[in-house]
Order: sequence, then C-alpha cells, then structure tokens
Amino acid sequence: MPKINVYLPDELAEAVKAASLPVSAICQRALEQSVRRVTAIRAIALNDFDDSQLTQFTERTRTVIRLAVEAAAGAPNVGTEHLLAGILREGTNLGVHVLRAMEIDPKLAETAVAARIPTAGGEPPTRFSDFAANALELTVTEALSLGHNYVGCEHLLLGLLSEPGGTAGDVLRELGMDVKTTRQTVVAALTGYQHLRAQPGNDPVLAAVRKELQPIIERIERLEQRADGT
Repeated sequence: MPKINVYLPDELAEAVKAASLPVSAICQRALEQSVRRVTAIRAIALNDFDDSQLTQFTERTRTVIRLAVEAAAGAPNVGTEHLLAGILREGTNLGVHVLRAMEIDPKLAETAVAARIPTAGGEPPTRFSDFAANALELTVTEALSLGHNYVGCEHLLLGLLSEPGGTAGDVLRELGMDVKTTRQTVVAALTGYQHLRAQPGNDPVLAAVRKELQPIIERIERLEQRADGT
C-alpha cells in the first residue's frame, strides 16, 4: 500500500498523540470524502450551472460563484483569482467584513486581484480550474470543521487562503493574511453577530451597527430556521 506523509502543526501533532487517534484510518476516510467532493466539483459544467449542484452553499455564496464565472469570461477555467474577485465584487458578504476586521481594505484586495486577471472578453469558461476545485473542497472542509451546516463566503475566503497553489491565496498572503488568524477572525465575527443580535435595541450606536450588519444577521437566522426544519 502506498505511503503518503501528512505534516501537522506542532500543536495539532501533540494533540493527536495525546488523544491516541488512529491517524491512518481517519486520514483515509477524510481523503476518500475529499476526492469525491473534488471530483464532483470538477465535473460541474459552468455553461449549464445549476444552483442545486451546490446545495449547502448559501445564496450569497452562489452569487459570488456566478460573479466569478462572469469575471473569468475569456479564460480557460474559473480560477481562484476569479472566486476572490467574486467575493469582493459582491461586497456585502461576511468574507468582506472579515477582511475589514483584519484591517485589510477590500478595495486594495480588489485592485491586487484585478492585476492578476486579464481583461475580460470572450466565451465564459466551462469548468473550475484544479486549484479552484481544491479551494472549493477546502471551503466545504472549513465549514464542516467549524461545525456549520452551510457554506458561506467566510468559508470560501478560508478555502482560498488554504489552497497553496492558487493565485487568490498568493494575493491574500501578500496582504498579510494567514489561515489561523483568519479562522479566528471568522469565529469571532460569527460570535459577535450572535451577541449583537441578543442586545437590547435602545442603544443608538448598537442600532447603527445592527443596521450595517442586518443582511448577515438575517442570513444566519434563515440558516438556523432551515437547520431546525422551520
């Protein structure tokens, strides 16, 4: 049986050892699931794109993917750079708010990624690139690892950053982002929205913040209702 080395951060490696986990069996199962998801993503024909193929993705994330396909017009495939451009062009999603929370100007990120995308024109692409498919698989993995039953733009941002070979990851890392800090920011942002939603509405400052974040709060509420079957 072929052997594949798996490299872990020191902290995680120590935790795995302490828990005496069956690493080989767990990795085999996780890789089997990832191979199936990546194969399905690569098989998606974008010239006949159907939202039902991405059932766990939120409507805003699907909008981002549609914008990515538009940004990739004339390119052979939809790349990670086009997915990042989609996040930035949509402009209201949690991924963009995470950038701001990390003191990264979305306009600066948009300029940086636009420099990596040739001038649009021509037929739309029909497939995701290998790097983009890998990033979308990592996106789903990020959502699952955070215990979420939906895939949002915040997970897509993490997936793009985690993919080591894609242009989007290069752009984000050049802007000073790393996976660990970004993941912590996503968790903090979601926790903050839940806390904010529970606060009384008579504070004018909180009211202003609530108004700015209302689309995201409403999205979380819809997802919770869907998960509860209501």
